[in-house]
Amino acid sequence: MALFELHSRNLAQEQVAHTHDFHQLILATCGVTELSMEGQGERVTARRGCLIPSSRHHEYQGDGSNRTLVLDIPVAQLASLEKGSEIERLFDKPRFFSVPPALNQLTHALANQLEQCPGLQNEIAILLLRALTMYLHDATPAAVGQLGQHCISERLDLARLDAWLDQHLADEIRVEQLASLCALSPGHFHSCFRELTGVTPLAYVQRRRLEHARTLVRHSTLSLGHIAMLVGFRDQGSFSRAYRRYFEVSPSSDR
Repeated sequence: MALFELHSRNLAQEQVAHTHDFHQLILATCGVTELSMEGQGERVTARRGCLIPSSRHHEYQGDGSNRTLVLDIPVAQLASLEKGSEIERLFDKPRFFSVPPALNQLTHALANQLEQCPGLQNEIAILLLRALTMYLHDATPAAVGQLGQHCISERLDLARLDAWLDQHLADEIRVEQLASLCALSPGHFHSCFRELTGVTPLAYVQRRRLEHARTLVRHSTLSLGHIAMLVGFRDQGSFSRAYRRYFEVSPSSDR
């Protein structure tokens, strides 16, 4: 069951005025929303966020071209969270706050993940709140960026990916498939994977294919054409060329 309601929205060019019985965090990745709370008005943009405490009257109007993360936080749920008291302190008063580049980049990444994997809204919301709590409680912007990278990189479980790859070496393997195993968007998975391993996902897949092939070349009597098929090459010629480039020896000589 979801603790939070987190949505990526486009706030329309329509004036809305209301109150609600939950706290609300608003962060934009692009566009502008005019928002006022109890007489204090500002613009929510990629550089300016907003915290709206429960039961505080507010009005807003978007520009119709914004992309805005809206997080609803039920007050009753905070007591059950490990850092609930720190999160509650964020909403001790209505406030607008500056969004540093590191937090903006994390917001972009999490908005993409939310659209890719809406079932992870709880995890994404908690990560967003942790980052915001660090920033507003005097953490450095660099620490905010490191938090986002660390938490996302934790989901790049190479052992799990290797096990999946070894079962699908004969198949076409796409970055989108690998990203979905880690609940990340393809673009973000690609950048995180390269930072973690030093190679692109497809280069890693190619390496995995060839290393598996070398075991078969050296320790089996299967034909080179059969081995090529088992590890996902379209023909023996392309397999032999890739093998020679990687190991600096042909598969027939290696055998």
